[in-house]
Amino acid sequence: MLVLVPRPLAWSACKGLSRAHASLPFSLRHSATRALSSTRVAFSTTETPVESAPFRLAVIGSGPGGFYTAQRVLRRLPNAKVDMFEALPIPHGLVRYGVAPDHPEVKNVMSTFDEVAENPNFRFIGNTSVGTLNQPNAKPAALEMSDLQPNYHAILLAYGAPEDRAFGIPGEDRLVGVMGARTFVGFYNGLPSEQNLDLDLSKTDTAVVLGQGNVALDVARILLMPLEELKKTDLTEKTIKLLEKSTIKHVHVVGRRGPLEVAFTSKELREMINLPDTTFHMDKELFDSEMALGGKSLDRPRKRLMSLLEKGMKESKPNQSKSWTLSFLRSPKAFKDSPENPGVLSSIEFGINRLESQEGGPRRAVDTGKTEELKCGMAFRSIGYKSIGIQGIPFDERKGIVPNIGGKVVDAQNNIVPGLYTSGWLKTGPVGVIVSTMSEAFQTAETLVEDVKNGALGPLEPKAGAEPLLEKLKEKGVRTVSYQDWKRIEQIEFQRGAQLGKPREKVLSVEEMLHLVD
Repeated sequence: MLVLVPRPLAWSACKGLSRAHASLPFSLRHSATRALSSTRVAFSTTETPVESAPFRLAVIGSGPGGFYTAQRVLRRLPNAKVDMFEALPIPHGLVRYGVAPDHPEVKNVMSTFDEVAENPNFRFIGNTSVGTLNQPNAKPAALEMSDLQPNYHAILLAYGAPEDRAFGIPGEDRLVGVMGARTFVGFYNGLPSEQNLDLDLSKTDTAVVLGQGNVALDVARILLMPLEELKKTDLTEKTIKLLEKSTIKHVHVVGRRGPLEVAFTSKELREMINLPDTTFHMDKELFDSEMALGGKSLDRPRKRLMSLLEKGMKESKPNQSKSWTLSFLRSPKAFKDSPENPGVLSSIEFGINRLESQEGGPRRAVDTGKTEELKCGMAFRSIGYKSIGIQGIPFDERKGIVPNIGGKVVDAQNNIVPGLYTSGWLKTGPVGVIVSTMSEAFQTAETLVEDVKNGALGPLEPKAGAEPLLEKLKEKGVRTVSYQDWKRIEQIEFQRGAQLGKPREKVLSVEEMLHLVD
């Protein structure tokens, strides 16, 4: 999942797009719902001609960006051999750990990944971190990029965006009750690293979600959705027990700009508006003034979204047992506790904004100097995921991506780093849905294939691939996990889920995953 590049790599790069959108499951297509040195290794003489040596690609990360790139490379280069490394014992990244449990149609894409894994030229190597984080006191990885370099013609970085952005305001890191939406999403989806989360939903009736994208609405929906419906999904039993004790009845979804700038989709909004026993609130006067100002210039999808908002306001039933509110033109300034309950969130101070137009760009939220306070006991920060830089790899801290041109990694001077590619959210930032990630991954794959075919990677000298790496891991005591091992874990999850009347019950710890395959 993670990688160290001590010196510029000795390989090359990527481009293109493809038609395999049609290969996705019907439901996914129609929902559009949703990551060295130029020295060569010397080889002894071999009877195999250089031109017949298979192209060897290492993929770091097993989410949609990695799998879709691998799928296209294997299809376009039948002689290619792809080894995919993943830090967790199991694959699929945010498809497994980021997609809402009540959106099973989006997870159908895992069947496509299974088909990729059935290719005899594909190998999954789980429970194997690659590379050291560019952070103080970072734990050394099982393998470094210098281990991979001599064994592959190219390396694809596709390890995603495993952290969430922060506001950097008072109380954010100090108060109980303030957390990232990514943390909560990982918890309820069974991500092992989030299972020690100390979360109590029984101390307040009001939660605030800061941000107005699809993840923000996912969090709000999980908090307000009837438990009987959630029990039919693959939401973990640990989360169900937590929600059974929840006293949250009111959720505010707050954004710094206006209704015309919301980032969620119509599908997510419709699900929120249709929540049973739940009143929807929004500032109709602000909505009407915004539509009068810019409604005519909206594209068709956004007009549909605005129509749905308007319909939601008109049809919302008052005085229901639960409610959710879309609030606009608000930026958090501080998370506050109270003298009666120090160390625990009791309210959020917001700055009130106005919108200013920017020539050639989106409207900007400007602080008016006015403030207001909203009482609440839980706050979920949902302002975007972010990637982490890896030691030795070019990384744009401001954008949170590996800088690239069409998937070809570039350095600070915009020079292509030979043989190093990127895909998924590490390439684009955390934007779009799975279909858009697929398209970007195909672009990277096509560029890589072109580089192989036009000789940009040089003659394809024989490379050893994963074999010496597996020996090294064995010597270090690392228990690697194959795709077949993962499928055995999955069968156990299916069996446990069937006993509970749900699709699956996820295994929540790395230790248990390894125990099950042993």
